[in-house]
Amino acid sequence: MSARGPEQVLIATHNAGKLKEFAALLAPLGIAAVGAGAMGLAEPDETADDFAGNAQLKARAAARAAGIAALADDSGLCVAALGGEPGVFSARYAAGDYGAAFARIIAACAAAGEWRARFVCALCLAQPDGTTATFIGEADGVIAPSPRGEGGFGYDAVFVPDGYEQTYAELGGAAKDAISHRAQAFAQVAARLLPPGR
Repeated sequence: MSARGPEQVLIATHNAGKLKEFAALLAPLGIAAVGAGAMGLAEPDETADDFAGNAQLKARAAARAAGIAALADDSGLCVAALGGEPGVFSARYAAGDYGAAFARIIAACAAAGEWRARFVCALCLAQPDGTTATFIGEADGVIAPSPRGEGGFGYDAVFVPDGYEQTYAELGGAAKDAISHRAQAFAQVAARLLPPGR
């Protein structure tokens, strides 16, 4: 990074929803987001057993391949009624069918009488030389008894953050970006991305 700070950061994801969120978070900093897919980068296997480890794997691989700073996210939904699952396996739990995943989660919560859940996000900022910094953001809430809302992606339609009645999907981009687990982790990253005096 220059003394002025980076002009662009590689977002180590092929997930269009995540890339859109990061672009919105970076824009006020004057930093452009470029996705791994646009650069033709492969996705490394997520073999770590926690969010931070997976984020580090992805960020290091992207920064090394592209030769610029890379930011990687690993995030997931941890449902109390499922003993904290699906957690790091959130994407695989859905297997492309979020409607079916919603139904399984809601059924488990109803059976247990336990609706608490938590979204966790680990963000890793990696440099081409292999150095990294990792930041964690969390958002507590409950599972909605039925999916609601058309915005967002992933599990947004079934997660109601504490202090709100709307799901992430109902809140919309700007409102979600202000409070989400990803926004909380990103606030810590922003201090690293901005040059002194900004």
